[in-house]
Amino acid sequence: MFKYYLLTVSCCLLLQSARAQDLPWWNQSVFYEIFVRSFYDSDGDGTGDLQGLIDKLDYLNDGDPATSTDLGISGIWLMPIQPSPSTHGYDATDYRNINPDYGSLATFSELVEACHARGIRIIIDYVMNHCSNQHPWFQAAEQDVNSPYRDWFRWENEYPGYLGPWGQPVWHAANGYFYYGLFWSGMPDLNYATQAVQNEMLDISRFWLDSLHVDGFRLDAIQYLFEDGQQLNNVPETYDFLRTFRNYYKAISPEAMTVGEVWSSTENVATYVDSTGIDFCFEFELSDAIGSGVLTHQPSPIRDRISEVLDAYPVYQFAPFLSNHDQERIFGVLNESTEQMKQAAAICLTLPGIPFLYYGEEIGMTGSNSDGTNRSPMQWTSAENAGFTTGSSWFPVDAGYVTHNVVTQQADPASLWNWYRGLIKARNNFPALSIGDYEEVTSGQYNLLSYARSTADEMIVALFNLHIFTLNQPAISLAASQLPAGEYFVSDLLTGTQLGLVLIDANGGFTDWNIPLSLEAFATALLLITPNLSIDETAGLVPDTAQLIGACPNPFNSSTFIGYDLSARSNVTLQILDLRGRNVATLLQGVQNAGPGRVRWNSGNLPSGIYWVRLESSSGVQTKKIMLLK
Repeated sequence: MFKYYLLTVSCCLLLQSARAQDLPWWNQSVFYEIFVRSFYDSDGDGTGDLQGLIDKLDYLNDGDPATSTDLGISGIWLMPIQPSPSTHGYDATDYRNINPDYGSLATFSELVEACHARGIRIIIDYVMNHCSNQHPWFQAAEQDVNSPYRDWFRWENEYPGYLGPWGQPVWHAANGYFYYGLFWSGMPDLNYATQAVQNEMLDISRFWLDSLHVDGFRLDAIQYLFEDGQQLNNVPETYDFLRTFRNYYKAISPEAMTVGEVWSSTENVATYVDSTGIDFCFEFELSDAIGSGVLTHQPSPIRDRISEVLDAYPVYQFAPFLSNHDQERIFGVLNESTEQMKQAAAICLTLPGIPFLYYGEEIGMTGSNSDGTNRSPMQWTSAENAGFTTGSSWFPVDAGYVTHNVVTQQADPASLWNWYRGLIKARNNFPALSIGDYEEVTSGQYNLLSYARSTADEMIVALFNLHIFTLNQPAISLAASQLPAGEYFVSDLLTGTQLGLVLIDANGGFTDWNIPLSLEAFATALLLITPNLSIDETAGLVPDTAQLIGACPNPFNSSTFIGYDLSARSNVTLQILDLRGRNVATLLQGVQNAGPGRVRWNSGNLPSGIYWVRLESSSGVQTKKIMLLK
């Protein structure tokens, strides 16, 4: 039996769909963008710091799926943390150190260790395109034309006379010469035509991967690395260097990840994922479509943009998001409508790809990029300074903190915070939402956005009423999916409401299915479709029929199959526990058919170590040890 089972699993492994099961770890992650200066101040000096972030990690993910006070995110993106003369940090003066306002390299190491212990991956902003004009490299180059750092920057004797992509000055005067700085005079561009610059920037990535054990980088402004005359972006040399960069950092850490910022059209952004080897990029046009579609009650722009995005990239290698540090916060875009904010969040967190949230988005923070209020301090409580600091805050907190804060919203089951937490939990618990196929669901209802996410075992149909009128029992159709034909049980994942049965046809779809629910204005429903196990089917269960076979492969990297054998239909629960006995995953719960079975467990962001498989049946509990190696 055991040898046969191993052979069966090996054959099944060869047949896994590359579309779902073979996706990398980041496709099973939800990332949270943090501006350290504004997140939490641990020492009362008015400035957020790394220790403050460590203090608040349990808010993001406490490592225990059974608790209800954390968001459940599995990845963190830190905006720049290196020394810098600015508050935002996108102009480094030392690429291998920590801004003293934030702490030290030792504190950062503690942060990484604490994140990994909770199953959180951590990536940092890597600003490769430019540095500060106060960086020692530029200081030396500016003061001495014979400096070895002179050609680390672009210099001209005469003013070249052309402007940048958005009409901005890009040539700046210094000591009788002109140097190139795309964004402004305080950010001179590095000259990647100089090999020493390339070598140095590669070695800096080694420092953070090898010495600090980060899990990857968010690459800032990567379309501007090289210039060719007045062509200032997307030149062939940029693509060449990014391929070199990929080979370099993957040799150091094969599972390290890069996400690129290419603020451009989907067509242009996709070339960086296809042609340079950047793992994935932010999807700006999709972000715009979600916000504007929800705001104007128009599902078609969202639907069309999703289709174009899926066609443009390698399978699911893009990052949906609602807003970031360079934009107006999405809650303000949606006129501070909690209902529409919930809807936008649900779309972002049920789409394929790798979703990113901007800190405070989950409590409805507002702010504009024009005055920097979109980077105001995190709103933890209704106390003075929103609980961000006991001192004088480096930046005023938003006036809305009295109601839009963590403590207040955690206490309200209907709050935006609890909505976000529920969506993230659903994405973490149901593979269909993270790695499942995407299928468009059609309907005659003009204001209904609908699609399905499915694996061979489950389907989730997402329904969004974008209009102000209630939709009663809308009819929807699905052409095909991975689900085998048969009768399936339906429930609303968000409310737990049971919605009866649906018949899946031979193509894995359905036609003109009238959903037995009413969708109020701006309402969202996630229909969980699972194999039907009615109460009558539990009759005649036989005790002592469950046998836990074990895991294959074991040890394993990111996923393994758990085998069991039932001599009769049995009511079983199959779980994964950590060494402290905490449940980290429930793989089966309920009545299972007789015979050998298997369940695939994707470990996600859990750290390496020993875990236990626990099988509970009517006769008792069986356990087996498994080892995760990453």
